[in-house]
Amino acid sequence: MERLISGGAILIDVRTKNEFDAGHINGARHIPLDSLQNRVEELKKINKPVITLCRSGARSSAAKTILSSAGLEAYNGGAWMAFKNRYALV
Repeated sequence: MERLISGGAILIDVRTKNEFDAGHINGARHIPLDSLQNRVEELKKINKPVITLCRSGARSSAAKTILSSAGLEAYNGGAWMAFKNRYALV
């Protein structure tokens, strides 16, 4: 994951707006899981790997599957707070 982060991977937080507003990683894009499918083409245009995040890892796993199935290079980052702490992100 360090290589992906330093290489400019996009962090996508798929939690609800209220969850995201309560705290998130700076620079993470907020795309709730229920609207992710509608944003796939937008993410494809950026042409960077994507790391999905949520509260516990379940929604980020589902998001990773959606994105991978659409042809994106996607990784499940799991719980956003653990990810933030593990990689010393703000």
